[in-house]
Amino acid sequence: MVSDGETITGATTFSPHPLFGLVNSYKTTIPTNGDSADIYFPVIPSSNINQIKTPIALFLPGSRVDISQYSQFANIVASYGFTVVVPEHIRSLPDFGFSGLVPEASQISHVLDFMVTENSNPNSPIAGTLDLDKLVLLGHSFGGAVGLTAIDNSCIYPVCEGEFQRPQQLQAAAFFATNTFVGIGKFIPIRNQGIPIALILGSQDGSSVTPQTTQTSYDLIQESPKALITIEGANHYGITNINNPPGARPDPNIPTLTQEKSIETIARWSALFLLAHTLGDRSALDYVNNTGDTLDENVTVTRH
Repeated sequence: MVSDGETITGATTFSPHPLFGLVNSYKTTIPTNGDSADIYFPVIPSSNINQIKTPIALFLPGSRVDISQYSQFANIVASYGFTVVVPEHIRSLPDFGFSGLVPEASQISHVLDFMVTENSNPNSPIAGTLDLDKLVLLGHSFGGAVGLTAIDNSCIYPVCEGEFQRPQQLQAAAFFATNTFVGIGKFIPIRNQGIPIALILGSQDGSSVTPQTTQTSYDLIQESPKALITIEGANHYGITNINNPPGARPDPNIPTLTQEKSIETIARWSALFLLAHTLGDRSALDYVNNTGDTLDENVTVTRH
């Protein structure tokens, strides 16, 4: 489905399916901040192990959501050629009377430093497989707000504490069910300086992440390329393994798209957007910019 009146070029031979048939994962601890983390990575055929290096994809979870709830999403994104890191960050926010699972911007540098170490660690399952010059961000709800403000290179409580410097390796981002209001209680311009950003939302989202608030955040992204991708029938938890996962603030809206299809759709569009803008994959770019939403009945895309 098309929302912006663009001319569609018709069917393409490009396959939007994953590039790798097998994904492995392991649990680890990031020593500099103590976060536990799940890492998902594609199994690269031995004949290509020296030619293929995968970008680092940091996933910033929603508040109160256990990181295991993102395993299906992370597996799919990894199958497109990313090494996906999903860290569990526990902190206290006394101003909000809250203590628990909630991400913050400092995790970005901690994860990046850790992955440099992992890449050179001969005992690591991902030793020698990473493209250390390419970092992308993924995120859900509060985690997406952390990512947006990080791209803006700003440090605003509670999504950031202390100081923050956007890493030069940051190439692109795709966030689901988010806007800056979710994280900092206001909308701000995102000075992305050309860093491509996709905002993905579910049409059935019953949280504060409405189509209107998402559009507001999208309009405040200062530079192209950017995309606003609507998943018809998904609610706020269309990205998690189950709807309304334990501990999370529930979404009263019942999704009309199956959870499995919702996860796959969000992961596919996230991964292809990132492939297009991180690795310069022209076929993925054509899918995201032209043909994808004519082939996917559950998706509407606005592009700039």
